[in-house]
Amino acid sequence: MESYQIVCEELKKMDISFDIVEHPPALTTEEADRYIEGKEGVRTKTLFLTNRKKSAYYLVILDDTKRLDMKKLGELISEKGMQFGSAENLMEKMSLPPGVVSLFGLLNNSEHDIKVCLDKEMLSENFVSFHPNDNSKTIFISTDDMYRFITLLGYEYSIIDL
Repeated sequence: MESYQIVCEELKKMDISFDIVEHPPALTTEEADRYIEGKEGVRTKTLFLTNRKKSAYYLVILDDTKRLDMKKLGELISEKGMQFGSAENLMEKMSLPPGVVSLFGLLNNSEHDIKVCLDKEMLSENFVSFHPNDNSKTIFISTDDMYRFITLLGYEYSIIDL
């Protein structure tokens, strides 16, 4: 089964409704945005990050037009030396290559050792969008269903003001 099909099946099991848009593969959020113009919802970017010691991993989700201030993030979550996780760590933790990171990668994190941080600014929107572990599709779900998805997988999340 394709990775996006696994995501769709899990969403159905969780009784989470979604809309999916197919498009050519997009490695950046800017590319993907061109294919989903006119759809309601925040275009998100999901960043896989780690602390300096590589002892803690984070999935930081924010509006794709916003730049992340790593130093501020570190202060907000009490971590030093925040940096992008390596391609190897990303594959090990989420079974995903770079360019495909999304909330739905948590389905592959068997150790449940990734902390989820949501930027407060995007949460006032009714819908959010993510790649379904496949960068040739974009899924839209309600913001409330995003919270449910995270919780039903057994994760907690932090809302931070980036």
